[in-house]
Amino acid sequence: MKKIIVLATLFALLFGQLEAQTADDALRYSQSFYEGSARNIAMGSSFSVLGADFSAAAINPAGLGLYRGYEFSISPELAIRNSNSVYNGVLNSDSRTVFNLSGFSYVMAQKVFSAKKNDWKFVQFSLGMNRLNNFNTRLNMAGPNNFNSRIDAYLQQANGIPYKQIEDDIYGDYAFDLNPAWNLYLIDTIPGTDNLYYSPVPPGGIFQRETISSKGSINEYSFSFSANYNDFVYLGATVGMPYIRYFSTSVFRETDIADTIPTFNEWSITQDLATTGWGINLKVGVIIRPANWIRLGAAVHTPTYFYSMRDTWSTTTYADLPGLDPSYVTSPVGNFNYNITTPFKAIGSAGFIIKKQGLISLEYEFTDYSTARITAPGTDYSVDNGDIKHYYGPAHNLRAGAEWRFGPLSLRGGYAYYGSPYKNNFNDASRKSITAGLGYSTGKFIIDLAYVHTTYSEDYYMYSLSSGNTFNENMYVAPVNNSFKENRFVTTVKFRF
Repeated sequence: MKKIIVLATLFALLFGQLEAQTADDALRYSQSFYEGSARNIAMGSSFSVLGADFSAAAINPAGLGLYRGYEFSISPELAIRNSNSVYNGVLNSDSRTVFNLSGFSYVMAQKVFSAKKNDWKFVQFSLGMNRLNNFNTRLNMAGPNNFNSRIDAYLQQANGIPYKQIEDDIYGDYAFDLNPAWNLYLIDTIPGTDNLYYSPVPPGGIFQRETISSKGSINEYSFSFSANYNDFVYLGATVGMPYIRYFSTSVFRETDIADTIPTFNEWSITQDLATTGWGINLKVGVIIRPANWIRLGAAVHTPTYFYSMRDTWSTTTYADLPGLDPSYVTSPVGNFNYNITTPFKAIGSAGFIIKKQGLISLEYEFTDYSTARITAPGTDYSVDNGDIKHYYGPAHNLRAGAEWRFGPLSLRGGYAYYGSPYKNNFNDASRKSITAGLGYSTGKFIIDLAYVHTTYSEDYYMYSLSSGNTFNENMYVAPVNNSFKENRFVTTVKFRF
C-alpha cells in the first residue's frame, strides 16, 4: 500500500505539471540510445572499440584513430514505433512512422611523417552528427473510471484559494488550468464560501481518454580529434554539441458516454509543449591493441550542460455542460528558460578480430541518473532536484555485436540492453534491442543496411490525487501500462578517398 502512495506521488511530480520543469525533463534529456551508422547499429551500437566508423565519435572517439584516409557518410533512417496502452482493463493501440537522418560525417586522416620507427602514425579530424534519442511516439490511452475525475485534482489545488485570485489570474500560475476551469464553470464555489469548491463533473462513473503525440530528437553535432601511436595506442576526444527538439500535444477528455449524468456531458484540456536547447560536453577515450586480435577501450563522457533550454507551452480547455453553450478558453503562451546538467558516463569495451574475417565487440556503460540537475537564475529547483536524487539511480547498459565477412559482403548481428533509470522498481523503462544487418564494400564505396527491433514498457499516470498518508480508493489513479515496439531500418552510404 505504501508503494502505491509513493508511486502516485512520483508520477504527479513527473507528469502533473505542463508549465514547470520536473524530474521527467531531466531524465528525458539525459538518456542516450546511440544510433549513427548502419554498421554500428547492426552490431548493437557496440562498434566504437573496433574503430574506423564515425559512430565512435559519440561513444569512444579513440575509435576514429583507426582511420587512414578520408571518408564521407550519410545514414537515412525509417522508424516505426507502435504502442499498446492498457487502462483499467481497456486496450488501445497507436503508431507513428518517421523518416529522418541517423547521422552524417566527414573524416580526414593525415599520415605523420617521422624518422622514428615507433612514433605517431596518423592524426584524424572529423565532424558530423549522431542521433542520440528519438522522441517520435503516439499514445492512445482510454478506459472507464468509477472512482474519480481529473477535476478532483483541480478541486484539491483550488481549495483554500479565494475565487477572485483564480478569476483575476489570467497570466500567472492558474492561467493554464484553474482559471479556464473557473470561467467554464467546471469548478465553482460552494454556496456561502469564497475558497471552497465543487464541480458538476462527477467523481467517477465517466470515460477518460488521453492521446499524446510527441516528436523530435536529440541530435549531437560533434568535432573530434584523434591520433594513432605506433598502431598500438589510439587516443581521441570529441566536443559534442547536442541539440534538443521536443514537441508534445496531449489531449485529455472526460465524457458521459452513457448520457446518464444530468450535470455533465464532456470536458477536455489540450496541452501543447515545445522544448528546444543546445548543450555541450567532452568525450575522451583510449584504445589499446596489445595484439593483432584484440582491442581494449575506455572512454568517459563529461556531463552535458544544456545551457539554453526553452519551454513554450499553452492549454485549451473545453466544456460542454447541460444548460450552457459549449465553450472553450485558450490560455496565454508561457515561456521559460532554464538549464539541465546530465550525468557523467563511463564506458569500457573489448573487441576481438578472428582471422581477418570475423569481429566480436562487447561494451559496458555506466551512468547514474540521480546526478542530473535542473537550474535557472532566480528559481529554486531544490524540490525537483531532490526528486531526481531520490527516485532515479544508476543504470548499467550492455551492448554486443558480431560481424563475419564473405569477401565484399558482411553479415552482422547484435544486442543492446539499456537498464532502468529508476530506483527500487518504481518503474521499469529498461530497453532491449535485437539488431541485424549486412554490408557491401568495394573499398572506395560502401553500403550498409541495418534493422533494429526495440521493446520497452513504462507506466504513465494521467493525473494524481492526494490521499494523505493512508490509502483511499477514491483518490487512487490507476496507471496506464504502456508497452512499445519499434522497428528501424537504416542505410549508410560511405565514400572513401
